[in-house]
Amino acid sequence: MGPVLAGVLQLLALTAALALAYIPLGTYMARVYSSRRHWRVEKWIYQGIGADPDTEMRWPAYLRGVLAFSAVGVLFLYLLQRLQGHLPGSLGFRAIDPDQAFNTAASFVSNTNWQSYYGEQAMGHVVQTAGLAVQNFVSAAVGIAVAVALVRGFARSRTGELGNFWSDLVRGTVRILLPLAAVAAIVLVACGALQNFSGIHEVGQFFGGSRQWNGGAVASQEAIKELGTNGGGYFNANSAHPFENPTPFTNLFEIFLLLVIPFALTRTFGIMVGSVKQGYAILATMAAIWVGFVALMMWTEFAHHGPALQIAGGAMEGKEVRFGVGSSSIFAVSTTLTSTGAVDSFHSSFTGLGGGITLLGMMLGEIAPGGTGSGLYGMLIMAVVAVFIAGLMVGRTPEYLGKKIGTREIKFAACYILITPALVLVFTAAAMALPTPGNSMSNSGAHGFSEILYAYTSASNNNGSAFAGLNADTQWFNSTLGVAMLLGRFLPMVFVLALAGSLAEQRPVPVTAGTLRTEKPLFTGLLVGAILIITGLTYFPALALGPLAEGLAS
Repeated sequence: MGPVLAGVLQLLALTAALALAYIPLGTYMARVYSSRRHWRVEKWIYQGIGADPDTEMRWPAYLRGVLAFSAVGVLFLYLLQRLQGHLPGSLGFRAIDPDQAFNTAASFVSNTNWQSYYGEQAMGHVVQTAGLAVQNFVSAAVGIAVAVALVRGFARSRTGELGNFWSDLVRGTVRILLPLAAVAAIVLVACGALQNFSGIHEVGQFFGGSRQWNGGAVASQEAIKELGTNGGGYFNANSAHPFENPTPFTNLFEIFLLLVIPFALTRTFGIMVGSVKQGYAILATMAAIWVGFVALMMWTEFAHHGPALQIAGGAMEGKEVRFGVGSSSIFAVSTTLTSTGAVDSFHSSFTGLGGGITLLGMMLGEIAPGGTGSGLYGMLIMAVVAVFIAGLMVGRTPEYLGKKIGTREIKFAACYILITPALVLVFTAAAMALPTPGNSMSNSGAHGFSEILYAYTSASNNNGSAFAGLNADTQWFNSTLGVAMLLGRFLPMVFVLALAGSLAEQRPVPVTAGTLRTEKPLFTGLLVGAILIITGLTYFPALALGPLAEGLAS
């Protein structure tokens, strides 16, 4: 079997698995967030935190819950790292430096999971499990909660109430993420992933000396890192490490995990707004972009010129021979079109155009299918913009799901769209203009520029993957990337929840002959076009200086 055929078959198998999980998982999540019953364990949690899960919140109160919970998470994780040297199970590792501790705390709480450290050489068991793994769960649950609040904004009318943040947070963690992650961890352990709490020990003989490895709860963290579209690896090599990702099957399984909830949430959306066809329209948009990007990535990596690359079956530099070009291409596209950031290959070693595809996937806003929750609310924001554009074209007041898209709503959507590009471009320009940050680049020219552009794109979009050629463990990058991650996560949520509150207060608009049918293929095409055009106009100059220049020169 040739490598191209193998890659295509893996893509088909992955698509079939996602299709099988779509209806049951999407329906189950809709029931979770629509139910008025509380599990006993959930009642204990509410009592412990002093929250009333039945109190409805307007959008400012919902936002305060999101921000307060996340602020406590940043503080707790920062202190945990700073005190690591005094904690049991630290494996002898010292406390994390202040700038790196801030960067890591901001990273995991914002669901970015950017890492400027070697996990196996810096973090002990307590920080990994009680700090990083916990944030993998709750940061993902926060994203789903905000998405559900926006969906309620479309579904409800003549009320500003969007549900209860604490109830949505606890249910997302207890009823969705925990059980799915437990099953996924068992599968990974059965396939050879590591799961223990052993200390540092010698492993084998390499070039006349031994190597030291420490154990850890790797499989359980690997499961939630993919399922919650987090991305932080237990080891520096991330999902390219055999302890995290042992076989080609686990590689495909991990891709499935990072895609399944974001795709299934479109059905949850359709059920909650009373029209599954609307969910299918959003699903079709996400799927079209994802499949198109995978096909383009495979083409760039398989068709690269040169006899050595042709003998190897594609551009194999920086890729695991266990996975090959096809599976690595699927993983790279999936992890950058979601907010996962996990990697099973070095994106810096991809072809010039291949690296540009990973960049563009993040620049789209990671909405195809995007992160857990963040992908859905990002796509719905783009749907609002697409409806507005369509209304301007035909001279009719734009409407979406029975709600008018007026001046107030489009301002919220515009602010959401502008925040991330502003963070990416301003921080990238500052890093290139100042003398010190440029010393972290391991390459010059277009590729070196791509390293810095990729770093701020990854941080601001809460992705977390790295180009693997930039030394980001400096005070400048730890500080500025940390700020970019926090602003890129929580500023957009302000406008998402404000939009949700504005929509929930409206009266439903009756459907007429002139209403744009947003469940039809025509709207799906309009939405795909709007996404690509808006992103292209925003980022094309930066892409032209980096990956496009490198790709055209090779």
